[in-house]
Amino acid sequence: MEILLPILILGALGGIFGAGLAFASRKLAVHNDLRLEKIMGLLPGANCGACGSAGCFGFAEAVLKGDLPPDACRASDEKVQHEIAGILGRKLEKGAQRTAVLHCRGGKSAADKYIYAGLKDCLAAASLLGGPKKCASGCIGLGSCVTVCPFKAISMGEDGLPRVDKDRCRSCGKCVIVCPKRLFTLETDQHKVYVACRSSDNAARKRGYCKSACIACRLCEKTCKFGAVKVENNLAVIDYAKCTACLECVKACPVKVIKIL
Repeated sequence: MEILLPILILGALGGIFGAGLAFASRKLAVHNDLRLEKIMGLLPGANCGACGSAGCFGFAEAVLKGDLPPDACRASDEKVQHEIAGILGRKLEKGAQRTAVLHCRGGKSAADKYIYAGLKDCLAAASLLGGPKKCASGCIGLGSCVTVCPFKAISMGEDGLPRVDKDRCRSCGKCVIVCPKRLFTLETDQHKVYVACRSSDNAARKRGYCKSACIACRLCEKTCKFGAVKVENNLAVIDYAKCTACLECVKACPVKVIKIL
């Protein structure tokens, strides 16, 4: 009898703990979504972070939750994006293709106000009196945009300006974020022209430090028959809602600051 009582107690405790574990296993079970594995199988595994998530797994989870659209993965081609949409039971609506565009033509030809010898980083240079260029809006030219691009779509030209490879650009926007002068924008393929200058200084001051800057001569404004080009704050501005891509402004610009995309 003395031996039987402990056995019964241990048996009862075992039964209670077993029931508790069984309940917890059901209540706390992690149900794997098979769609997650399928999406992961389609992704390139670049873990570039261009979508805004922490790697490909973070992207897959965000897509399943509806926090990101199926085409948010910039490293995937259109076929993969459609397959991801199909897994989610959605229809992918593709917008116009966008490409990173640099709004500056100064580069090495633009005058410097001092010789910079610090870190080869545009943000670091910009923190020192706004950067080495006399133009407060000019490209510093140290290639931070080249370094940050996960698709190797940007390279530095001999003129000291970044060059964007349209075929490689996935419009991830990292160059837009990293540039301290905010010289990059993402333009759609429907925008045929753009202004390669951001300086709002008056014409006389611009000509003193850069021969490639907009001089606010208004020839583009006068030439455009559709009222799509206006000079505002000493800088030509294009209204894409009115622009017909006739390219007359490109022909009229004496400093060739209005460029074809």
